[in-house]
Amino acid sequence: MGTEESLLKLPLAETFNLETAVCSHGLFMMSPNRWDPLSRSLSRPLHLSNSLDNTDIPSVSVDVTICQPQQDPHSLRIEVRNSASGSAPSLSQEQQDALLAQVKRMLRLSEADERNVREFKRIVRQVAQEEGEETQYMEDFSGRVFRSPTLFEDMVKWPRTLSMARALCELQWELQHCSPSISEDFIPQTPAGKESKRRQKVSKVASKLTSRIAESKASSEDYMNLKLDCAGVLEENVQPSFPQNDIESDLHGLNELSTTDPPSARDRIGNFPSPRELANLDESFLAKRCNLGYRAGRILKLARGIVDGQIQLRELEDMCNEASLTAYVKLAEQLSQINGFGPFTRNNVLVCIGFYHVIPTDSETIRHLKQVHARNCTSKTVQMIAESIYGKYAPFQFLAYWSELWHFYEKRFGKLSEMPYSDYKLITASNMGIKNIRQVKRTKIS
Repeated sequence: MGTEESLLKLPLAETFNLETAVCSHGLFMMSPNRWDPLSRSLSRPLHLSNSLDNTDIPSVSVDVTICQPQQDPHSLRIEVRNSASGSAPSLSQEQQDALLAQVKRMLRLSEADERNVREFKRIVRQVAQEEGEETQYMEDFSGRVFRSPTLFEDMVKWPRTLSMARALCELQWELQHCSPSISEDFIPQTPAGKESKRRQKVSKVASKLTSRIAESKASSEDYMNLKLDCAGVLEENVQPSFPQNDIESDLHGLNELSTTDPPSARDRIGNFPSPRELANLDESFLAKRCNLGYRAGRILKLARGIVDGQIQLRELEDMCNEASLTAYVKLAEQLSQINGFGPFTRNNVLVCIGFYHVIPTDSETIRHLKQVHARNCTSKTVQMIAESIYGKYAPFQFLAYWSELWHFYEKRFGKLSEMPYSDYKLITASNMGIKNIRQVKRTKIS
């Protein structure tokens, strides 16, 4: 395929605006997403697989940049490049369809999503007319809550942090570029509780290897020595394979990452890892490498459950097509069986799937209702009070709440779509308090 075939197009409805659709939820700030305020485009890697859980096809990714040209606002322009070389890839029709499906999921471009947008805006106008409320910010809100290209990525990112998402994407880059067999080399080979001292040493060496690579401190000679150290430590228990051409390929990759490379290469940010990439990792290694603590075990259980077929993501996502209370109850019940999925995380995942009638509530909701609506509530009463305020927008209570919350965040911090990447860390619930906002503004100015 030539350069012409590395450009995909996606037709749009009249109501769609890329900037408001992407910059509608904090997920757009999390790696590997990168929003460019100047070009108003979204860049990130996507898997060349049409599987929702990415388990049946090896994890091969390409970089995509999505924009909505001013001269053709009724279509999206999707530029596709090889992640390693930056050249135009050769894509089969199946791969093109897989990429478009992921873009549609992120931006909620299905017919059902379009109907939801139109119906939400109709209800907003009706409430404004009947009650005389100022709801222009709801009209301006896209009605599309940005999400990830896969349900697995959504599930892992809730309720995680910017640093966690970045660490996982750095790890994915390391797995893909630094050692093709690293995910196999550090799989525990002995039962839990019987790990040898030699195996513990392996974990330390592995952690040292990946951290030094990630920090750009490993020279070519250092990297070869570290890899050979791993081989020596494992020699008696495992038969790792570090062929010479593999080492040469790794060293070549390190030498190629010069200061003239684009930011994505210098930062070594890969795609968000697939379930299969994570499922084979050692828990202590993942916890230390990505600073996950006890959450590493939960993420691994989720990944392994998907790979083993115990958790069927396609089935979960397809249930949303029913758009009924029964489907919601079934989904909520299935999610509650997954380790670590409490009410808040579960409800956020259900929003990502497409259910908007329940508002995920936490301390930030309590703060918002007190600060904006002068309503005092506790963790026990917040759901009831939120329903009393936003129930008139049913079945889109969450969209009403979220558009209002997002509006007040932008009143505090400015338009989030125009904010530089370096300032994303300032967007926290704690900085929404009256006492903290002046300090945040001073930090941004300085």
